[in-house]
Amino acid sequence: MKKKLNVLVACGAGIATSTVVMKKVEDLFKEHGIDANLMQIKIAEASSKQDSADMLISTTVLPTTYKIPAIKAMGFLTNIGVDKLNQEIVETAQKIQAEAAQ
Repeated sequence: MKKKLNVLVACGAGIATSTVVMKKVEDLFKEHGIDANLMQIKIAEASSKQDSADMLISTTVLPTTYKIPAIKAMGFLTNIGVDKLNQEIVETAQKIQAEAAQ
């Protein structure tokens, strides 16, 4: 059975752009059969929440480095490099699931 991922979706205030990205990531995961819990947060909360998460997707500058994979998702807002961004998110999620299955 594949691990259900816990994914943090962050923006500066945890409201506007992360809402847009949440929907896109939900659709992307559904399309690829990836089971995940998505949590919308402010980027300032990411450090304190990373221990209970598998990956971070952010629409803002990452203020620090994290113990979990962190993906910058500005492409969802600018529509630049969306295919590459989708691929990076899916491959990261699948890699986490594969490692958890071992």
